[in-house]
Amino acid sequence: MQSDLYILQGLSCIYSLQISCSPFVRDKHEWGYFAPNVRKGGLALTWSRAPCNMNHGEWTIEEALKRRNVITRGHFLLSSGRHSEEYMQCARLLQYPTEAEKVGQALAAFFQDREIDVVVGPALGGVIIAYEVARALGVPSLFAEREEGHMRLRRGFTIQPNERVLVIEDVVTTGGSVREVLELLKSYGGEIVGIGAIIDRSGGKVSFDYPFHALLSHSITSYEPEHCPLCQANIPVVKPGSRS
Repeated sequence: MQSDLYILQGLSCIYSLQISCSPFVRDKHEWGYFAPNVRKGGLALTWSRAPCNMNHGEWTIEEALKRRNVITRGHFLLSSGRHSEEYMQCARLLQYPTEAEKVGQALAAFFQDREIDVVVGPALGGVIIAYEVARALGVPSLFAEREEGHMRLRRGFTIQPNERVLVIEDVVTTGGSVREVLELLKSYGGEIVGIGAIIDRSGGKVSFDYPFHALLSHSITSYEPEHCPLCQANIPVVKPGSRS
């Protein structure tokens, strides 16, 4: 009986090595593998969720945006004051921790050799993704928030002089909020290393005085209110999110 147990344990180890290297998809959102467990009476297979840092290979930002219905259509009032029939709501993507982690890792890859000390994101859109990028880089994450019309560091957050700071946003259109955060960080004496975003909604038109990387560049058509065909068609306008 003891020898049978040793044989089963040996088979379990071999089988684990083989099968855990080739994860299977249990459903369309969850990755994992079937791992063998030695139990009384024989060998049983149990489902194990894959580690979050597993390189899935198939993950791309384009597929993630489609999967989570990030792009919505309607009649939207953008933060710039212009109107558009398309809006990107990254909160739909970032509400899923596994997706947020993959996005953070992908953005962090642009800056992994830049010796980042701290990551800062503007509230509200930049809070989650700044945290995930910071987690991937192994550094602290802070966020700036608007108070009396100005971006500030609150809640005991601070930047030390000469700290190397990475600014992360979810979506950049005109870059207004990012520029406010840059000025705030410079007032603390921080050294700006770069800027990252999930989506560059300007289609590559926005520019900064620091290296800027986005996982996706996507331009949208927008209109001045007085020339908006959606307004002319009497389609109600919606203000979907905070300033980007």
